Amino acid sequence: MIKRLYDWTMSLSAHPNALWALALVSFVESSFFPIPPDLLMIPMILARPDRAFLIAAVCLISSVLGGLLGYAIGALFFLQIGQPLLEMLGKGDAALEFNQRFNDLGFWPVLIAGLTPFPYKVITIMSGWTGMPLGTFIVTSIIARGMRFFIVAALLWKFGAPIREFIEKRLGLAFSAFIVLLLGGFAAVKLI
Repeated sequence: MIKRLYDWTMSLSAHPNALWALALVSFVESSFFPIPPDLLMIPMILARPDRAFLIAAVCLISSVLGGLLGYAIGALFFLQIGQPLLEMLGKGDAALEFNQRFNDLGFWPVLIAGLTPFPYKVITIMSGWTGMPLGTFIVTSIIARGMRFFIVAALLWKFGAPIREFIEKRLGLAFSAFIVLLLGGFAAVKLI
């Protein structure tokens, strides 16, 4: 099934309405779709480098809007189904403790998931489930997804096809290393 979804997503990059297809894929990926929009965005930018930043902007806006759907899924379905079930099982307090720990981290979970290969949809749903402040969620989503999509767009615009393999295979690792270094820097400053 994933292979069919992947092939379908890739075929959209050549479609006359590819920008709308990208918006749809980016929107649904932020809440439930398993294929990242990068797979559609990269061939579109390679085909039309003059539209690289427009393509990144469409990805950003659609992704954040899709993230709001994920947030709503977490907020609405947890309150109606998840919380009563956990309370029935005697785990209501454990869920509240997890919610508090998640929200104590502030914007970090959203930033990390928005930049790294970690599935962003998991964090969008968890953000709604834990009651993360909506403003924090939106601003952090814009920063994280904006950085991710615009860095990819800038690299492809500047270097074209030769940078594609780096983006597809190593950019997630580079973003992850950046986050580890950033968190390590904050931890070191706290210790000093």
